[in-house]
Amino acid sequence: MDNLRSKDGFICDMDGVIYHGNQLLPGVREFIDWLHKNNKRFLFLTNSSERSPRELQQKLKRLGLDVAEEHFYTSALATAMFLDSQRPGCSAYVIGEPGLINALYNVGITMNEVNPDYVVLGETHSYAYEKIERAIQLVLGGARLIGTNPDLTGPIEGGIAPATRALISPIELATGRTAYFVGKPNPLMMRHALKILGTSRENTAIIGDRMDTDIIAGIESEIETVLVLSGVTAKESVDLYPYRPHYILNGVGDLAD
Repeated sequence: MDNLRSKDGFICDMDGVIYHGNQLLPGVREFIDWLHKNNKRFLFLTNSSERSPRELQQKLKRLGLDVAEEHFYTSALATAMFLDSQRPGCSAYVIGEPGLINALYNVGITMNEVNPDYVVLGETHSYAYEKIERAIQLVLGGARLIGTNPDLTGPIEGGIAPATRALISPIELATGRTAYFVGKPNPLMMRHALKILGTSRENTAIIGDRMDTDIIAGIESEIETVLVLSGVTAKESVDLYPYRPHYILNGVGDLAD
């Protein structure tokens, strides 16, 4: 544990690690105080594409935590950076929330329902048959299919909800095309996070509650991994995977202890 506490940088998931829905998890306040007091560099990195960094910052503020906006990075931002690097000035048909749409707008990507370069899908509460039908026709017409993240589910206060991979699967099945997912465990997102932090992978740890995204993302990026049991993964289910985290904690508050 001392080796973990000595790291300069921490990449931390949010859902299931910092909060469930609108409920702050135990030990989080102490963990953030510990980060500040020890001058740690940290980034809250979430596969959710619904909210902008400012919205995430304001959400934590409503929960009683004061964290600056620059400490947040989302799969929506990573998706926008990826598309801009691939095809600057491109257009997209988007099924998603304002956090995703604004991220795309901010790098010069325009919305297009007729002949877009890409069909982009993220988490959304406005999922509709008509939108999926339109997306299918556009992909069959040549648009490339992009998912903000490969999560099948995400934690909410009452349990779990379908996430991007579940929502995009009808388009994949109907078109025979496989989506490209930008978010964790894609090492691309992890490299972006390290650049923002300004730390080396050897001196950074990633903290998450999911074996299939957070932990494998760290392993594939050669970053030490910390699984917390405050989210969707139970300790006994770790043995179901062919890889293991470097550390298993009850929650992020264990680091502050």
